[in-house]
Amino acid sequence: MMQPYNILVVEDDASMQKIIVTMLSRSGYQVTVASNGHEALTRISEFFPDLIISDIMMPDMDGISLLDNLRSHDSTRSIPLILVTAKATTANIIEGMQLGADDYLVKPFVMSELLARVRSKLERPPVPSDLLPRDRQTGLLTERLFQDELDREFQRSKRSGVDGCLVYLSLVEWGSLREKVGPHAEVQVAKQLASLLTVDLRSLDLVGRSGASNFCILLPETSPKAAQKHLEALSQRIVRHDFIAAGEHLRLTPAFGFSTFADGQTVKELKDHALSALEVAASHIDLYPKRYTLEMVEKSKARPAAHQITWRSRLRYLQSQLNLPWQIALTVMIGMVVPYFIYTWFDSIGCDISQAVYIIIVVSLSLTALLIWVEGFLSLKKTNPSDEPKIPYPPASAIIAAYLPNEALTVVETVEAFLRIEYPADFQIILAYNTPADLPVESTLREIARRDPRFTPLRIQNSTSKAQNVNAALAEVRGEFVGVFDADHHPMRESFTRAWRWLAQGFGVVQGHCVVRNGGISRISQTVAIEFELIYGSSHPGRMRLYQFGIFGGSNGYWRTDLLRETRMRSFMLTEDIDSSIRVIEKGARILSDPQLLSRELAPATLSALWNQRMRWAQGWHQVSIRHFWKAIRSRRFSLRQKIGFFWLLAWREFYPWISIQIFPLVAYWVVKYGGLDKLDWLIPIFVLTTLFTLSVGPGQAVFSYLVSVPEIKKHKSWFFFYFVVTSLVYSEFKNLISRVAQIKEILHEREWRVTPRVK
Repeated sequence: MMQPYNILVVEDDASMQKIIVTMLSRSGYQVTVASNGHEALTRISEFFPDLIISDIMMPDMDGISLLDNLRSHDSTRSIPLILVTAKATTANIIEGMQLGADDYLVKPFVMSELLARVRSKLERPPVPSDLLPRDRQTGLLTERLFQDELDREFQRSKRSGVDGCLVYLSLVEWGSLREKVGPHAEVQVAKQLASLLTVDLRSLDLVGRSGASNFCILLPETSPKAAQKHLEALSQRIVRHDFIAAGEHLRLTPAFGFSTFADGQTVKELKDHALSALEVAASHIDLYPKRYTLEMVEKSKARPAAHQITWRSRLRYLQSQLNLPWQIALTVMIGMVVPYFIYTWFDSIGCDISQAVYIIIVVSLSLTALLIWVEGFLSLKKTNPSDEPKIPYPPASAIIAAYLPNEALTVVETVEAFLRIEYPADFQIILAYNTPADLPVESTLREIARRDPRFTPLRIQNSTSKAQNVNAALAEVRGEFVGVFDADHHPMRESFTRAWRWLAQGFGVVQGHCVVRNGGISRISQTVAIEFELIYGSSHPGRMRLYQFGIFGGSNGYWRTDLLRETRMRSFMLTEDIDSSIRVIEKGARILSDPQLLSRELAPATLSALWNQRMRWAQGWHQVSIRHFWKAIRSRRFSLRQKIGFFWLLAWREFYPWISIQIFPLVAYWVVKYGGLDKLDWLIPIFVLTTLFTLSVGPGQAVFSYLVSVPEIKKHKSWFFFYFVVTSLVYSEFKNLISRVAQIKEILHEREWRVTPRVK
């Protein structure tokens, strides 16, 4: 039995009205009539028709005005409407269809044709695109239906107290897709992205479109931690996917921002929060889903007036000056005073733990010294890559990350050094820099780019970190592998050739040897010059051989481009290089340390600059240890030998600065207990031997750094002797103090990035 559809016929010609009504009635439809637009609106207010057939030329309100009125109101915009008129020009037809007519029939017409069109519209009613349950391009929920589901789930969450998450996703490259590939690329990419988003979709999860460039994901009954893990996996799936659009193969970068239901009081607030997080994620380009935090709103507020900035900056400076002394005092309290009173308390209850503690300290210091010696001996073996790779030299790229106000005086010299690199295939140099204001040096950089097409200066808008600069530059990289450098580095001419010879052997990353080129300007830079020979010439390669994994040190590192695109660098980590290293190792990729792969850089020349640099390093290592240690220890991917390496690299380096000073409260306790220094037996064989062995590390490191150093450093023999003296007396404890203070700063969430000045 046919469904009794209601049809409204709007026609001022009585004879035509009668013919249409008769034909529709005989076909089983219920028909209502109106003579003009005003009367039709009255009829619609009385009942809701399933279809409207309307003439155009009518008194009072014509068919076009009626159509415009219907489509402008949510309650009537979905009613199918067929225009029937004698106005047969193309312009008339276009106007009617643009206003929202679903069909257009020119008089005179055959009644059977009108009936066929009526049946078509009733059986397959047209729906405005924003009212469709599914997006036509992707098959995902439309924005309106997704909004309805979000409203429902949000209210259910408020009643039940079960949390959930709203996620927004965008592709960083949306803006350039149309320009690079063509106007149809966006649709093709959106379809493929929709498929990736719906793989392994949980029963309650929903995915929809949000405008032309955003996608939205609803994760009901999902904690923030679970959402973070799910989105990280999804991010990796997208960045690894080979998108195809207009015949081009594309690698695209997702950005995820999300907010939990508990973070918002209303759905609008929840959406605003998730969009704020998406904006932050899109600016960092690090593949790390960003959860909304209050700081995101504070950072987006308008900048205050200049005098307020000065006042606040002075207040922050004063606070920082006061913070450091009490933080140092706190480390003394924790590291020395508290242990002393612990020994005293145990003694008061008849339990002397000092001997056991002494043995632990002796074993710890001796084991540390032993491992340093082992690393040193292992580093003496030199290895080289194969002379010629089996795979031809592919295109290569270099990314130089720069903060120009700090490096404006040296960046041109750096670019010229890179232009002198000799590489047998296509070679690309990208200077990825950020600057708060236009600088004169930028015109010089543009002139170099005009002169040499290998060079591209790329100013990264809204960037505040090296990580953001590197991540943004990856969109421009053409090379199969890419070298990452700081803006003061001058690589050797054959650096990229040698790096590819290693990468062709299956390594994911190759870390080179960073050599200080300004060691002669101060005692500080001289000390750092020898220390870098020890780090890059001895410690890195020795540790790599001992524990079977290497570390990327932030500069003079050569990555397979796909691996770097999948890994990225995270600007919320103070040592984004170490964080990316551990994540690469967790993926199963191999990092090699090559002491013969040289690049020359500038060292800090003053004590304050060195303090700030090492404080950032120490606090960054602490962040990495907290984030990755237990994950590495529990992983089945790593061997026992590698897990020992992770313990040494991530956990022991955090404990050792505190253990290294425990001899002081221990001796103080014994002095008080036994009545003076002269009462202690300092010639106990084990004490003498372990002390001598521990102290031997200083001269041993100086010797190893000399044996592996490059000729330009090795010729300064006095530098090595000075390093031995200064590191034995003060420098080791200087670095240990920094490590202890860095842990205090991290606990207090004091994470200020201070730029290291470049001094030639």
